[in-house]
Amino acid sequence: MPSDTSSIAQLIQEMVDQQRSKVLKVARELVADATPEDIRNPQDFPELSTDALFNYEDGILTGYLSMQTALRSQEKNESNGLE
Repeated sequence: MPSDTSSIAQLIQEMVDQQRSKVLKVARELVADATPEDIRNPQDFPELSTDALFNYEDGILTGYLSMQTALRSQEKNESNGLE
């Protein structure tokens, strides 16, 4: 892992924030008053859970969040000497 993990973590956070905004924008095209909480629970809205574009963009967000979690886990393991 590169020694500049904080810059990588910052970049991933920016990607997550941008994608989260994009998912919310797509959601609001389908459900006008959708909130950030609503996009975390799309199964509550048939319009969201069945829309291909929403699911695609939400899947990208999920991938970014998984990458962020993996990086944090790696950082934690390295700091504990568990590599």
